[in-house]
Amino acid sequence: MALTTRRRALTTLGAALAGTVALPGTRALAGERKHGPRPLWQAHAHNDYEHRRPLFDALDHRFGSVEADIFLVGGQLLVAHEASELDPTRTLESLYLDPLAARVKANHGSVYRGYRKPIQLLIDIKTEGSSTYLELDRHLRRYKHLFTTYAHGRVVPGPVTAVISGDRAARTPMEAQSVRRAFYDGRLADLGSAAPASFISLISDNWTLNFTWLGDGPFPDAERQKLHGIVRAAHARGQQVRFWATPDVAGPARDALWTELLAAGVDYLNTDDLAGLEAFLDAHRPA
Repeated sequence: MALTTRRRALTTLGAALAGTVALPGTRALAGERKHGPRPLWQAHAHNDYEHRRPLFDALDHRFGSVEADIFLVGGQLLVAHEASELDPTRTLESLYLDPLAARVKANHGSVYRGYRKPIQLLIDIKTEGSSTYLELDRHLRRYKHLFTTYAHGRVVPGPVTAVISGDRAARTPMEAQSVRRAFYDGRLADLGSAAPASFISLISDNWTLNFTWLGDGPFPDAERQKLHGIVRAAHARGQQVRFWATPDVAGPARDALWTELLAAGVDYLNTDDLAGLEAFLDAHRPA
């Protein structure tokens, strides 16, 4: 009887080492091997390319969205905030597209290992929108299966969802496409328009142009109702919501405003402070 029990134990141990059976107390470890760190889907890295390690710093802090500003220069898409900062070595491919493709390949189809939800790549066009978008579209097409795609009325999810912001002239060529690998970043004026979420996937706007509250003192009730109404209206149409120009100096005011954004269901919190937003979202994780 003792020998039989011992043989069963050895069989179970061997199966566990082979990855087919979990021994008592090893379930969490197995889960860690299958999944990477839990992503913070609501974290948006504003002007991500200004960090020491573009893309990688945001991914190390588990962000669900990153932002890259692009300029069309001689057929190349260069990443910078101002034209005076352009560097021919800092292309959209080298900083974002190639690293994302390599990471997705290494993680068997996802940016975050074990999590199939796409991350967002917000591409802010700084040069003329129509011509820049058409060149961008040619670039995106080179990365097969990397991007969420709209094709003849159907949306096919991919590891990365590209959303086009910046110069509004990009909208015209985008709307004319029956197949595209990007979606449009609308404004509050687009909320409730005829454009569906399969085109305008995101509603973004300047916080200070729509709200007076910057986190100090109580949130005016009328403004809280306005915020919740915006989010409800967007979500009812399958669209996500982001505000830029929110306070981003560490302290009680920023925490108070971020808390209200979370409570309202805003999809992306905008920041330059990667570690600060990571710590805030970890502290406010739902029970």
